[in-house]
Amino acid sequence: MHDEQTGGQVSTNPHATNEILSLPAGSPASLGQVSEVAARLARAMNSVIEGKPDVVHTAITVLLAEGHLLLEDVPGVGKTMLAKTLAKSIDASVRRVQFTPDLLPSDITGVSVFNQDVRDFEFRPGAIFANVVVGDEINRASPKTQSALLESMEEGQVTVDGQTYDLPKPFIVMATQNPIEMEGTYPLPEAQRDRFMARISLGYPSARAELAMLDTHGQVSPLETLTPVTDAATISAMVKAVRSVFTSDAVKQYVVDLSAATRSSSALRLGASPRATLHMLRAARAHAALEGRDHVLPDDVQAVVLPVLAHRIIPTGETQLARRSNGEVLQDIMRRVPVPAAGR
Repeated sequence: MHDEQTGGQVSTNPHATNEILSLPAGSPASLGQVSEVAARLARAMNSVIEGKPDVVHTAITVLLAEGHLLLEDVPGVGKTMLAKTLAKSIDASVRRVQFTPDLLPSDITGVSVFNQDVRDFEFRPGAIFANVVVGDEINRASPKTQSALLESMEEGQVTVDGQTYDLPKPFIVMATQNPIEMEGTYPLPEAQRDRFMARISLGYPSARAELAMLDTHGQVSPLETLTPVTDAATISAMVKAVRSVFTSDAVKQYVVDLSAATRSSSALRLGASPRATLHMLRAARAHAALEGRDHVLPDDVQAVVLPVLAHRIIPTGETQLARRSNGEVLQDIMRRVPVPAAGR
């Protein structure tokens, strides 16, 4: 497939069961290629995750926006399956970490050990050194171990014994947690939750999707036969292309106004942070690129407000007594904040 805008070539791997769409090393990606590869990625993931196209779309949006994803829901709805599906759909390095109370920070970041042969210390990378890191039940690890992720998620690097090591690109942490069984868990503090660009819940499938799941998963899991549809280098090129999506001053002001409205809302005692504002803009750019546009519309911003902001805000006691969810509060804020006119 040839792209006229860049002259780049999206090549395929003839030896894979599903063709791998890949760009030559160092080649830039056009927004058309971003849309094409993302569509293939979504189809592959939807073949495993039944009846949740919006969840799959959000996961891909976060990946291309250089963010991290928190999957929070009751047991058995496919949180880990979603994370593993995204990981397996990309020909990249993948590490899965089961968070437990005895997990140490060095298990995440790595450790320096003395090598008798060379009589010097050498660094042995931890589980964080991968393109896709799947963290199961992150709230079961101690706060000290949870905090080992902070530098990695924010800066894409790890510092051990005063030495800094860069993490591979692209890099995404997909962590799961169960909000029901809270005994023996360590809830993520606000600073840790703020590192996640988006939080999503899968929810229970529809009756039709659950019936289809019995057919597709009843004998053999489709995850076992899933093959990559693209590679890490292509995802990195797509990420760079998403950064170039144009955002007008009016849309940027709209993003700032939404964040400011959460901070002044009488229904909330903690509003969105400046990091949340930046994440909202990045996610809106990725959403626009997935829609095939080279500029951000207010609709793109509105589409990402709930997954990007809902886990960062804290309601007042009165709001909780009124049984109003964070999503409902954000919907009210979006109705109040003036929307800029569409355009570039």
